Amino acid sequence: MVKLRKFSAYQRLERPYTRVSKFSAENFVRGGYPNIKVTKFNMGNTKKKFDCTLKLNVCRAMNIRHNALEAARMSSNRLLEKSVGSNYHLLLKVYPFHILRENPLAAGAGADRMSTGMQKAFGKTIGVAARLRAGQTVFQLGIDKANVKLGREAMKRAIKKLPCSCKIVVE
Repeated sequence: MVKLRKFSAYQRLERPYTRVSKFSAENFVRGGYPNIKVTKFNMGNTKKKFDCTLKLNVCRAMNIRHNALEAARMSSNRLLEKSVGSNYHLLLKVYPFHILRENPLAAGAGADRMSTGMQKAFGKTIGVAARLRAGQTVFQLGIDKANVKLGREAMKRAIKKLPCSCKIVVE
């Protein structure tokens, strides 16, 4: 399996998947849209109204990869499922739509025949990310007042999987 590139290369918010060229035919994005790893956005009991709402907000504006979102979702959902059954509602409120690219440069013997260097360096798609503003809610958890402590623990587990500092807001 191919090793993921360091996230520091994609952390900053930049112009979303656009290419600027002096030739208008080369401005649009070619290539496939990679599959996102997030399988569910709505988990638990979606019909019941809960007493307490916990929100996980990011502290600064940044991109978050789809595999980090899925890891955070799985870890918090697993704890909630084992402890309270289906007596909660966990909602992932962001959608990863920003396409991440890299332009791998070949090195070694014969590399000049395989690579075009930095000419038309738009790159190949390697994944997708969600673009977040400062203070934006990533996860929202509806839970009964008796299980708020457990809900906070589930949110703390999700924070450990995300590449940024977050805070938990109880409403």
